[in-house]
Amino acid sequence: MDVILLKDVESLGKMGKTVHVARGYARNYLLPKGLAIEASEGARKMVMEKMVLEAKRDHVRKEAAETLAASLVAKDLRVEIRAKAGEEERLYGSVTARDIAAALAEQKSVAVEHSQILLDEPIKTLGVREIPVKLHAEVQVSVTVAVLAAD
Repeated sequence: MDVILLKDVESLGKMGKTVHVARGYARNYLLPKGLAIEASEGARKMVMEKMVLEAKRDHVRKEAAETLAASLVAKDLRVEIRAKAGEEERLYGSVTARDIAAALAEQKSVAVEHSQILLDEPIKTLGVREIPVKLHAEVQVSVTVAVLAAD
């Protein structure tokens, strides 16, 4: 069965692409979840219009992200997080993306979602690190996070 993807589907392709999938996969998963519609000329036209609108929205989001990135770079993005540490500079807990987002909001008055902070794993030792923050698919800034021992 041929379907047109309405959203990016990791295993199939990008929005707007026409793909051939098993009938059961389309009827039981893609169609009910709104990820695809059955391929037809009318559907192709509708998807193309949707793609144009989405491209305009994405352009606006990208411009907003670039403006935010420029203001963030101007603010010298260095935050300090104090945590209890034991021997060998290991933390008793860990510093997560939520902690970094909270520190940015508190110390620099910058509202960033914790999901935008690209932290592979929680920080478990003292030290200074550069942590990337993805504001948009094409806009990324770096934050310096200093994890210091609590007094």
